Amino acid sequence: MKNETILIGKKVIDLQIKALKKLRNSIDNSYIKAVNKIISCQSKVIICGVGKSGIIASKISATLSSVGTPSFTVSANDCSHGDLGRITKKDILILISNSGNTSELKNIIKFAKSYKIFLIGIVSNKNSLLYKAANIKLSFPEVQESGHGIVPTSSTTVQLSIGDALAISLMNKKKFSKLDFKKFHPQGSLGNKLKTANDIMLTKNKIPFINENQNIKKAIKIINLKKLGFLVVTNSDGLTRGVFTDGDLKRLMRKKIKIDHVKIKNYMSKKPYSVEENTLASDVLYQMNKRKITNIIVYKKKNKLKTIGVIHIHDLLNNLN
Repeated sequence: MKNETILIGKKVIDLQIKALKKLRNSIDNSYIKAVNKIISCQSKVIICGVGKSGIIASKISATLSSVGTPSFTVSANDCSHGDLGRITKKDILILISNSGNTSELKNIIKFAKSYKIFLIGIVSNKNSLLYKAANIKLSFPEVQESGHGIVPTSSTTVQLSIGDALAISLMNKKKFSKLDFKKFHPQGSLGNKLKTANDIMLTKNKIPFINENQNIKKAIKIINLKKLGFLVVTNSDGLTRGVFTDGDLKRLMRKKIKIDHVKIKNYMSKKPYSVEENTLASDVLYQMNKRKITNIIVYKKKNKLKTIGVIHIHDLLNNLN
């Protein structure tokens, strides 16, 4: 019984793999037209399906919205009871159906044609009402379902894959970056992965600034006060000239030099490593570990000499957990 169950599970997956391979080979110029049409949309992408295809429609819509293409779903049943009013002439309507002849879609197709709403059909049956009515036909090949060949499995996997492919193609066309993605995912594990230096850095009066002409004695006071283990050394114009760390101080103390009149600029570390504010926090951590440093300074855009923040490795680790 155990072996039989495993074999059934593998067969279901094998059928879906086979279906996806057929889908991959069927992608043609209609797919390009669909991507370009959605890119040009001045309003929203509305997606609708019936039954299991309706569930797939919800997932595709959510993915599109999360990557910068405003989208929502409508219920095929509710469209016959007023929800057609949610669809406007500026919208693009995507209907998903394996057979393309589902009765619930007929009123929606009729409405789209009457009001000249652009229709994209994701459909398998080329003799169907949906295929014939669609302005762009994203036809997917006939596939074998699992469960006596009748349970929507392989077909819904294909539908979902078409939606995912559209979303990623649109991301690429729009040059939708990780930072753009971050705007729509501020929380959760994705939000943590996409945190930037700007999200974590200490700013303003928390930055341990010191002028390069101050003496070491003054530097020690500020290090003890700020408790970060380093100082950002600036000139009279507020431009960053270097950093002075606990390590620099220890090396200086070993020389047994009187520190009352020793200027910090003579013992600071010049050309410190810094990062731009939009650098991913994970990349900041990688560089800190690679360079074996516990603090890093942050600048804005190309202005590397103007420090706008600092990051301590403890704060970084706390924000990434």
